[in-house]
Amino acid sequence: MRWSWLLTVGVVVLSLGATALGEMGLEVPEYDGHDRVHHLSAKNYKSVMKRYDVMVLYYHRNVDGSRTATKQLQIEELALELSITQASLIFKLAAQVLEDLKDEDIGFALLDAKKEKSVAKSLGLDEVESIYIFADDEIIEYDGELAADTLVEFLYDVIEDPVEIIDNERELKGFNNMDEVIKLAGYFKSEKSPHYVEYEDAAEEFHPFIKFFATFDPKIGKKLKLKLNEVDLYEPFMEESVSIPGRPYTEDELVNYIEEHDRPTLRKLEPHSMYEIWEDDIDGEHIVAFAEEDDPDGYEFLEILKEVARENTDNPNLSIIWIDPDNFPLLVPYWEKTFRIDLGSPQIGVVDVEDADSVWMEMDDQDDMPTADELEQWVEDVLSGKIDPDMDDDDDEDDDDDDDDDDDDDDDDDDDDDDDDDDDDDDDDDDDDDDDDDDDDDDDDDDDDDDVV
Repeated sequence: MRWSWLLTVGVVVLSLGATALGEMGLEVPEYDGHDRVHHLSAKNYKSVMKRYDVMVLYYHRNVDGSRTATKQLQIEELALELSITQASLIFKLAAQVLEDLKDEDIGFALLDAKKEKSVAKSLGLDEVESIYIFADDEIIEYDGELAADTLVEFLYDVIEDPVEIIDNERELKGFNNMDEVIKLAGYFKSEKSPHYVEYEDAAEEFHPFIKFFATFDPKIGKKLKLKLNEVDLYEPFMEESVSIPGRPYTEDELVNYIEEHDRPTLRKLEPHSMYEIWEDDIDGEHIVAFAEEDDPDGYEFLEILKEVARENTDNPNLSIIWIDPDNFPLLVPYWEKTFRIDLGSPQIGVVDVEDADSVWMEMDDQDDMPTADELEQWVEDVLSGKIDPDMDDDDDEDDDDDDDDDDDDDDDDDDDDDDDDDDDDDDDDDDDDDDDDDDDDDDDDDDDDDDVV
């Protein structure tokens, strides 16, 4: 991961937030100067990690001898400091208000990739510039935005149980309203059921990235259209779930099925998983759609996009990333400059993940969104290769070559014109010389005549 600009953004946001309001109940914590971030080494890492239920570890590059890198690390450390300050306040308040919520001790630490290779090997770390979270004997790589609020929200998910139980109608309604995430629901006899234990073990493998739900209530199971020991997978934005075949399942069977179907046809880019989603490309490309859900045009375009996704959900080669610009306000100028688009209106394009080259669908009228058929045809052209960022690059290069050829032709024409002008000038000079000679001869003749007279 590369966190540099995101870290700066996170610090700025927290700094502004701390001075914005002073009303009780709306106070944002400021960094108090106390160092709460540990620097792990071979001598202390075991004792430090034993002190916490959850450890957030930033595995960073070595910065010795680089002023720029050292300054960057200070920013990163400051961001982690701010995170733990905010996390501590949130956890204390949550523990006070929600007595059933068990408070967790969360620690933050830095590990130098060069100096502490043995520690990294012992902990199983292999990707420098990454954040790892150690919890319940599991190692979770954090692939989201390094901002205090995003990180803390993710940690809340980490400390929750991997399976959420649906006990009543209100919880069922909340489950049904979660249409933006991939989720699973199972119906089992009880928590002691061996089939539920297998389901719970599978959930731990994907926690907290994929939401797992279960019910032991026959009425809830019926409303979910589940048979006993059956599990359904819900793809984001789809109207119907898919029953996993082969019930009852073992943990491995569930894990294998989910891994084969964990790339939705349409998925939303979220701050807490933005890098994970972006790295999950198809042949080095993403189909990306920008649309503000709270904007009338954006909402209309998103509904059309959902319709296309539902019609093509069985196509394994189709995966569309939906980005709501409102969720990433600090990235909007970057995206507009990089992709040369206006995010004031909905956009859809195909992006090369290596060099960010892109091609965007031309919309004749921004006030009139494309129909589902038009959008589906554009998607088919992308999947067939008719629309490709690399081909667009070749066209641009050809245009540049044509411009160069035109310039060369113009230069040649100018040279020819200059040569013609020079020849004309030479001819004129010769004519002038001849005229002068004739005049001289005439003068000489006149002189001779005078002498004779």
